Amino acid sequence: MPSNNTKKPLIILLGPTAVGKTALSFELAERFNGEIVSADSRLFYRGMDIGTAKPTPEQQARVVHHLIDIAAPDEVWSLGRYKQAAAEAIAEVHAKGKLPLLVGGTGQYVRAISEGWVIPERPPDNRMREVLNHWVEEIGPEGLYERLKVVDPVATEKILPGNVRRTIRAFEVIFHSGRLFSEQRAKEPVPYEILKIGLNRPRPVIDERIEQRVDAMMAADFLQEVRQLLESGVMLEMPSMSAIGYRQLGAHLLGECSLEDAVEETKRVTKKFYRRQMNWFKLKDERISWFDLEEHPEEKIFDQTHSFLEDFQ
Repeated sequence: MPSNNTKKPLIILLGPTAVGKTALSFELAERFNGEIVSADSRLFYRGMDIGTAKPTPEQQARVVHHLIDIAAPDEVWSLGRYKQAAAEAIAEVHAKGKLPLLVGGTGQYVRAISEGWVIPERPPDNRMREVLNHWVEEIGPEGLYERLKVVDPVATEKILPGNVRRTIRAFEVIFHSGRLFSEQRAKEPVPYEILKIGLNRPRPVIDERIEQRVDAMMAADFLQEVRQLLESGVMLEMPSMSAIGYRQLGAHLLGECSLEDAVEETKRVTKKFYRRQMNWFKLKDERISWFDLEEHPEEKIFDQTHSFLEDFQ
């Protein structure tokens, strides 16, 4: 019986780093004739494979992926640019008669798509950005963030403390418009019917998986990957290199710390990042169907997905 639903389906598979999103996304895509649209801000960049846990060429041959390896490490992708590219990728998947799966752990990307954020796109003011960068040098990233918290506390709820680029962008918009950054994010109707599937594991398990993941990355020659990026002219200050592990190992290669310290710092920062991610993905959010992967809920997830998709047949 044909569906009366005029919206198209979108599955969102979200959750923190190292939880196991990739493996389940392949099973969902293969079972439900899907293609994967990345919602991970670090998978854009070519040459950044090991440290971002990017799906391998073999995995990408198994299931079609979108928004992976689409930019050079010296390119900057704004939230608005991502939202447009993701919407185009989702439309392309729908046009094929397939199911798009938005997969990733970048909270603002997931919410921009699922909540219909309208991103204020203004061309960057290089002169103002230069002044703000000098300000960061004087008071530090934490100082800049604390000042934004005073001026626009609502904005800082959506910007992680270590994200200097977005903090600077918020000040740019405020100074240009004379309005708070947080007041300028309107919303538009979302053209999808969405099922959000959240994956989690107990905190000690996540911590152990992070330890194992970083060790596996090092065994896969993550250090050489960072060395090649630096030798190709990519600088640690570039936004792409803020991906966890790259600046830490880069600091070692520049003689600023030992390899052991760089690896331990990578693990520590990754665990801290997990806590920040869970500020975006609330376990109490009733819009998200949460599953603990330690309980092996795959069949429940497949059943829920099947029931959701019945409305579109």
